[in-house]
Amino acid sequence: MVVLLFLPLAIVQSGDQVFTFDVTGIRSMGEQSELVYPFWGLFALAAIISLLALVTVFLYKKRILQIRLCVFNAILMVCFYGLFLFFWYDLKAALEPVSLNVRLALCFPLISLILDYLAIRNIGADEVLVRSLDRLR
Repeated sequence: MVVLLFLPLAIVQSGDQVFTFDVTGIRSMGEQSELVYPFWGLFALAAIISLLALVTVFLYKKRILQIRLCVFNAILMVCFYGLFLFFWYDLKAALEPVSLNVRLALCFPLISLILDYLAIRNIGADEVLVRSLDRLR
């Protein structure tokens, strides 16, 4: 998810103008890369998702809190896609003939969402195992 902060999510073309769509906003392509439409909400959401995933890794002694933070992180990833679609439709209304070419970086939150689901499932299995061993003592 940290890589998502630095890669373009899509290439937007409106007529003869070409823009890059990244988490900070829409930038014009060319010699002078200037921010045309700022979308700092996507950047903040991507940064929070990255930091929350990092913090969750180090909470291995508190498995229930770890599961809750993973679920919250998954909700934030779904919100990331919702916010991306909102900004896309807002941009589509501003620039009439517009086309979007999606880049590989846009699937990183989906991959992270799948890995988050697997983490939730395995952390729950660890919790069940630890509780069953506590009963035996």
